[in-house]
Amino acid sequence: QVQLVESGGGLVQAGGSLRLSCSASGSIFSINGMGWYRQAPGKQRELVGDITSGGSTNYQDSVKGRFTISRDNAKNTMYLQMNSLKPEDTAVYYCKAAFAYIGDYWGQGTQVTVSS
Repeated sequence: QVQLVESGGGLVQAGGSLRLSCSASGSIFSINGMGWYRQAPGKQRELVGDITSGGSTNYQDSVKGRFTISRDNAKNTMYLQMNSLKPEDTAVYYCKAAFAYIGDYWGQGTQVTVSS
């Protein structure tokens, strides 16, 4: 059994920053790819960006240059540094991890609200 827990969400003014964390725990052999997704009210969940086990990243165009994904494999933790936040970044942010021999798991989500 494994668990993913996100933290770091909150309310911030436009132009501000937040750092989200996603920590994995449980019977983990290794974690392959990890990703951040978000879902705004009335919209489908979308990929924000992802990171391979080797640290290669990929981002949605709307967050390029503003968001940075990183991970600490020793701590089984992934981070999302969000700068220059905009009201349209408001959403519930979820992390997803691909665990070796187990499969994909999702976190419970953390709310990010950006006020104008």
